[in-house]
Amino acid sequence: MARRRRDFYEVLGVAKGAEDAEIKRAYRELARTFHPDLNPGGAEAFKEINEAYAVLSDPQTRARYDRWGHDGEGSGGLGSMVDAVEEVLGDVLRRRRKKQRGHDLRYTLEVGFEEAAFGCTKAIQVPTGAPAVGGAAAATREFSVVIPPGTREGAIKMLRGEGEAGQGGAPAGDLHVMVRVTDHPLFRREGHDVLCDVPLTVPQAALGAVLEVPTIDGPVKMRIPEGSQTGRVFRIRGRGVPRSAGKNAPRGDQLVKVVVRTPTDLTPRQRELLEELARALGEVVPRRDDKKAGGILDRVRSLLD
Repeated sequence: MARRRRDFYEVLGVAKGAEDAEIKRAYRELARTFHPDLNPGGAEAFKEINEAYAVLSDPQTRARYDRWGHDGEGSGGLGSMVDAVEEVLGDVLRRRRKKQRGHDLRYTLEVGFEEAAFGCTKAIQVPTGAPAVGGAAAATREFSVVIPPGTREGAIKMLRGEGEAGQGGAPAGDLHVMVRVTDHPLFRREGHDVLCDVPLTVPQAALGAVLEVPTIDGPVKMRIPEGSQTGRVFRIRGRGVPRSAGKNAPRGDQLVKVVVRTPTDLTPRQRELLEELARALGEVVPRRDDKKAGGILDRVRSLLD
């Protein structure tokens, strides 16, 4: 039994006296709804909509249809229908182009001074962005991030495609991991060199000494020559930050600045010895109650400056 063909005005949902613009608008809305690319089950309805519009979009074929019904159909409206279909297809393609790439995600990874210098591998947990269910913790994804030797503060590691998921089949964003290097209580960094301050006593500065100096590899012995002044910098070759990966990679140096510590809270015997030293150096030793002349510590500081 043949399918009963519906009235074309009913198919488009318009009145018989509808204007051309109204018919075209109704067609476009229905075509978007039932286009097979957007609605896989709408193929038959899409075909019926196109048949109706092919007749009603052309004044001559519409006039014959109004007089004779389906018996008066012709092909005069085919061009208008083709134009309308192309317009709908253009809308579909524009919707496809609206696929949105996922947003990039940012994560701040904190590493220690030595970890940044020698490199390390860190596991991080990044939220997926999916809402938590009930009282459960938010879902996360785990990544292993390789920090190469010599990594600096603010360096960024990019994991492609590990950001927020895209929309409509678009690619995911990227994950940007920014490295933050924690401060070290002893060391500072300038390029590939490591700097540190080492305290000296007055006798060590005057007479020389062998000190145990901290480095990022562990303590090493360093000789301080006699007469060293505060602020003098000594260089230990090859004890700085590696310039690349590998056991034999070249490295920067360690720069050691000596800082002479002036003694305080002297015992009577220590004061006596320092006064004797001052006299031997030709200094005038003030009495302890001589406020104008200044204390012995001021005189020692002036000798060391």
